[in-house]
Amino acid sequence: MKKLMIYGATGYTGRMAAERARIAGTPVVLAGRSEVPLVKLAAELGVEYRVFALDGAAAINRALSEISVILNCAGPFMRTADPLMRASIRNGIHYLDTAAELDSYRLAERLDDEAKAAGVMLMPGGGGSVAMLGSLAGRAVARVKQPRKIRIALHVAGGLSRGSAISATENLTAQTLGRVEGKLVGRAAGNIKSFDFGKGPVDCFQVTLPDLITIWQATVVPDIETFVHVTGDRFPQGDLSLLPDGPSEAERLANRYQAVVEVTDADGEVTRARLDTVNGYTFTAVAAAEAGRRVLAGEVRAGFQTPAGLFGNGFAETIADTNIVDI
Repeated sequence: MKKLMIYGATGYTGRMAAERARIAGTPVVLAGRSEVPLVKLAAELGVEYRVFALDGAAAINRALSEISVILNCAGPFMRTADPLMRASIRNGIHYLDTAAELDSYRLAERLDDEAKAAGVMLMPGGGGSVAMLGSLAGRAVARVKQPRKIRIALHVAGGLSRGSAISATENLTAQTLGRVEGKLVGRAAGNIKSFDFGKGPVDCFQVTLPDLITIWQATVVPDIETFVHVTGDRFPQGDLSLLPDGPSEAERLANRYQAVVEVTDADGEVTRARLDTVNGYTFTAVAAAEAGRRVLAGEVRAGFQTPAGLFGNGFAETIADTNIVDI
């Protein structure tokens, strides 16, 4: 039987993704490094579990027996993506993750030829902002005859999960990147642009998002800039390991995410679209579980792929309470 393994299943996002996959009837195997929480969650969901670390290829290979797709929810991904992507290629298993870290996407680019040769798909960012923004950008680009530039902004609302805070701290970079004529280049820090998420223009800061890679991968538009507007709690301080797992259900319900894209054509005309969806953590878990289900069912293309590129620009809107409108 084909099975979906969720590695990092007892983490904040992993647990929600596992619950969604189980509800959808997807054959699931939970996995991670710590046995006690895995035993508890596996009993609650009535599914199999496997315990293994990522410091030995042989142990990983054994743990992947009878697995067809792996969804990696264990951050920081700078530590987990490399061993699991390489293990996936060795074992002929399709790889997905929920990474928001640029390095995971660069790694998938580097391993693209190996993955294609093995008939394996690598899809970092199966859920999260990559699925949101990829669908939004793809829809707008499809309306433009000669797209030359994409500016896209994400409105992040509410608090961070413990895992996200730790990953963000370990992956801080002083360099702001943009894509110019198809290449990633450094940009001046502090660039601000106004975007309207539906309640009037607000200032957004240019940041380095993995969408600089994934939107390029799916659209081949040569110039891309990514921005973020943040409302809600400030970045947590002190010992991040003491933070709660993540926002409560009530907090997620109270903090929806939005995004806006501007696509400029060869004549300087601008086409815009706006996305409104559930909280980012909810979206990530649901979208990642849905991506895993679809890949397990055979929606696959070998090599480095993106959600919008593989599933189409409508993928984000298959997630409940997600809407994209042309503006």
